[in-house]
Amino acid sequence: MGRRVNVAGVGMVKFQKPGASDGYEVMAGNAIREALKDAGVDFSEVEQAYAGYVYGDSTCGQRAVYSVGLRGIPVVNVNNNCSTGSSALWLARQAVEGAWPSACSRWASSRWRRGRWPPSTTTGPTRWTSTWT
Repeated sequence: MGRRVNVAGVGMVKFQKPGASDGYEVMAGNAIREALKDAGVDFSEVEQAYAGYVYGDSTCGQRAVYSVGLRGIPVVNVNNNCSTGSSALWLARQAVEGAWPSACSRWASSRWRRGRWPPSTTTGPTRWTSTWT
């Protein structure tokens, strides 16, 4: 078993319909900034980032993390459908517990639409959360 890991800060932005809000990199950036502020942590202390999202381009994580000035760190993009957010958090926890980085940022998005599955990429609210681990 590795060292103890805690969630030190959380940031969240309002649910919005796609197209009715800022772009994902702005929304995720705001959530990341809030989480780091809540944790009392400076950007320079982040050594890795785990980005969870569904229905995005292959480098959504990099774009969102770079938008807040976090550069030169590994960004792991996680897409695991309904389990994306918890998977990204689990991976970040596993990395910190194993003492690879001492601090990670994790953000995730979820998008839903009304009606039956499968969800559309053009309708429904979007949630961005960021957790400092």
